[in-house]
Amino acid sequence: MNKIPSTWRRTTLAAVALGVSSVLFAGCTTSGSKSTATQAEKRQEINAATNATLTRLYEASPQSKQLVQRARGVLVFPSVLSASFIVGGQSGSGVLRVNGQDTSYYSISGGSIGFQAGAQSKAMVLLFMTDEALAKFRASSGWTIGADATVAVATIGANGAIDSNSVQQPIVSFVMNNSGLMAGVSIDGNKISPLVL
Repeated sequence: MNKIPSTWRRTTLAAVALGVSSVLFAGCTTSGSKSTATQAEKRQEINAATNATLTRLYEASPQSKQLVQRARGVLVFPSVLSASFIVGGQSGSGVLRVNGQDTSYYSISGGSIGFQAGAQSKAMVLLFMTDEALAKFRASSGWTIGADATVAVATIGANGAIDSNSVQQPIVSFVMNNSGLMAGVSIDGNKISPLVL
């Protein structure tokens, strides 16, 4: 009598396991085309957000548009998300534009330690003002701000004018949050790595 229920239980468990595994394997076989579509959608999302970020930058500092046009390369991270509670971290994805063309995608990550709490999103724009600075960046497999290159955070005056010393640096950056351009912010220690999209 006890053998029938235990045999029935084993058969039922085997059938359930077979059913679950077939669903999982079916999901694996169809994930190839979906991941390609997701990558295309991710690129499109980053490109659109980059356009919006540059528009916001030009509104906050009209002089920045001339600087962007002069830059040999423009790396934009439209949304760098920071979250912290004593120990913090941040990450985001962006695109490098050379001659107005989207050429490659990158991720940015960094950490911080201190008495802080909360989450926020900011945008970062890095301008490579010389061919040499751009070439060194593109040749690297991973690049840390402050260690591999010095990046000058642009100082903006009350009228939106960029400090002349900032303009003369090989790499200039702008950092914005929802309120506009951020002053006195440090971006050293952030690591930028190539992103396959």
